[in-house]
Amino acid sequence: MSQRKDDALKESALRYHEIPSPGKLSIRVTKPMATQRDLSLAYSPGVAEACLKIAENADDAFRYTGKGNRVAVISNGTAVLGLGNIGASASKPVMEGKVALFKKFADVDGFDIEVNETDAQKLAEIVIALEPTFGAVNLEDIKAPECFEVERICKERMGIPVFHDDQHGTAIVVAAAVINALHLAGKDLGEVKMVSTGGGAAGIACLNLLCDMGLKRENTWLFDKDGLVFEGREGVDETKGRFARQTDEGPLKELIAGADMFLGLSGPGVLNGEMVAKMAKDPIIFALANPTPEIWPDDALAVREDAIIATGRSDYPNQVNNVLCFPFIFRGALDVGATVINEEMKIACANALADLARQTSSAEVASVYRGERIVFGREYLIPKPFDPRLLGQVASNVARIAMETGVARRPIEDLESYKTQLDGSVFRSAMLMKPVFEAARTAHRRIVFAEGEDERVLRTAQSMAQEGIDRPILIGRPDVIDQRIERAGLKVKPGEDFEICDPTNDPRYREYWETYHERLERRGVTPDLARTIMRTNTTAIAAVMVHRGDADSMICGTFGQYLWHLNYVRQMLAGLPDGLGGRLLPIGALSPVILDQGVVFIGDSQVNHDPSAEQIAHNAMAASRHIRRFGIEPKIALLSHSVFGSLDSASAQKVRRALEILDEQQMDFEYEGEMHADHALDPELRARVFPNSRLEGAANCLIFANVDAASGSRNILKQLANGLEVGPILMGMGNKAHIVSPSVTARGLLNIAALAGTPVQNYA
Repeated sequence: MSQRKDDALKESALRYHEIPSPGKLSIRVTKPMATQRDLSLAYSPGVAEACLKIAENADDAFRYTGKGNRVAVISNGTAVLGLGNIGASASKPVMEGKVALFKKFADVDGFDIEVNETDAQKLAEIVIALEPTFGAVNLEDIKAPECFEVERICKERMGIPVFHDDQHGTAIVVAAAVINALHLAGKDLGEVKMVSTGGGAAGIACLNLLCDMGLKRENTWLFDKDGLVFEGREGVDETKGRFARQTDEGPLKELIAGADMFLGLSGPGVLNGEMVAKMAKDPIIFALANPTPEIWPDDALAVREDAIIATGRSDYPNQVNNVLCFPFIFRGALDVGATVINEEMKIACANALADLARQTSSAEVASVYRGERIVFGREYLIPKPFDPRLLGQVASNVARIAMETGVARRPIEDLESYKTQLDGSVFRSAMLMKPVFEAARTAHRRIVFAEGEDERVLRTAQSMAQEGIDRPILIGRPDVIDQRIERAGLKVKPGEDFEICDPTNDPRYREYWETYHERLERRGVTPDLARTIMRTNTTAIAAVMVHRGDADSMICGTFGQYLWHLNYVRQMLAGLPDGLGGRLLPIGALSPVILDQGVVFIGDSQVNHDPSAEQIAHNAMAASRHIRRFGIEPKIALLSHSVFGSLDSASAQKVRRALEILDEQQMDFEYEGEMHADHALDPELRARVFPNSRLEGAANCLIFANVDAASGSRNILKQLANGLEVGPILMGMGNKAHIVSPSVTARGLLNIAALAGTPVQNYA
């Protein structure tokens, strides 16, 4: 790194920690505290009831307080990263960072505690005294051998998990990488020759866990700064002694010969090319010293192209990073009330990580790590930290093993539902979409994607095959689709998992252009134009396929403007029977936006720029049907700048007339208007202004008087309130067509495919 870049990084890092407020953490309140009654429940006198319950049964602390989701991150600053013994105060930025990662990746509430105590016994006593406050303890950056003693004492005397992440977190991630490296090399853990450098906490923990998984101690050679660890050598403590050879058999440069694996947790330059050349076929080299590894990957590969390499650095493949482990193993342990994190739970965590890496990478990971080929192989042994599947897969496996090994105080009855819940906390649309996916699995509709060459669409097709929903049809050139499947490392197969409609060479081409021409010949479309459109316009092709019955529904819009796509949808599908005795007609676009407080439905955000009273009423009716697809009872508010007749502008009159139309129809859902958005969402405010409102509680659907207001509100919620949009849902088309926005993700496409995968009669 150049001096200029180095200085810039330092300045950026310091500003990051200082601005806009010092540090990386804050505390938020989880219960209402807006009224005197709230205070009487939160504190005196109501808090006494919770105190008395816990006094009767200490385990009730997990029920009435946040203890069950609280982890102490404790350090004395004696071994901080590669900085050494810098003291407790200087370790605080690292501990705050650890807490931030707990929250970011697993929604675990951590508290950093920096302790000025270097005596192992005294430090352990301090940790033990904190047990009433926490559901688990994460020890961090405590030097060896004191770290072993502190953890041993705490585990013996505490009834909650105590986990030294520098040891066990590293060991778990190393074990996951070893599992997959051996898989690629075609080797067995019980047969390999292991040479390891580094007799510290992490190195010993790695060897201990690998031995628990099948590595043979007699096949293991451990080196520290004084050379080979052997029996009788001065300075060999009990932890290293487990791996001591009977005699001094020689230096590293000799004993590395024939080794299947090198595990380095020591320092720079310990391994060189000459040594690597002596290793066995497909050598596995984990050079984990940071920031400078035992050998640079480029140097190792220069002498052994068959090497499988991991480091501790983020700028090389296969970074061994503890964040892959500790948030998720603690999540699973906390959720079942585990008393310890035992060896079986560690192995379960390692196996879950290894298994996840062998699966196809998620679209979310691909978007974060653009330019990298996230495909299982020599350069992708373990998942990436931002893989959203980590939480559900790892934590649920850890929880399961905790229960099976008898250390869970609060067993989970339905592990599958637990995993779904965890996935839902990462994939924010998961819980909302659950009833839709269940309905889609029984329908088996054919969904055509207009932009079938888009990687997001290809990932969606694979997910549809995995989820067992519908049959994708992709419009695109087969050779391009094949290339992009290979580039993305997907396992989906044309013909087996999806069909292809090739616009350049489809046998139905003549039938398609003739259908298009017949439909539009009196609207200026000539045969030549029809032929051209059926070769080049994939949205029009998809609409023709649905019109002819070659597909049940279409999805388009991953590029281009919404109304452009809507034009071709209208051309081919508007006016066709809707399956309910009526005709297809685009009514409006309904956008479910998922917020921290729940979901709010916004309509019409796309179709009618200045809707009439009748169109507003029809939007509300259609929205009610779609909202019920999610298992939610609609509560619809018709919005205006007028509040229950306070103004008499044209838009207020329009919304007022829409309300009258709904009244005439005697609808079976709650609705009210005209009102401001705050009156719709705040029942107390609404009651003060209009106490006889027919709407009970907060509205969950906001119907606007024009598209500018609807679209603006939708985008504000997405940008400023971290809202996640599902859809938009094109209402009135009998589920035969949906138009997404260009910013849609692969998961967003999967959600809309599930919505498109349900026949209209299922939700009318």
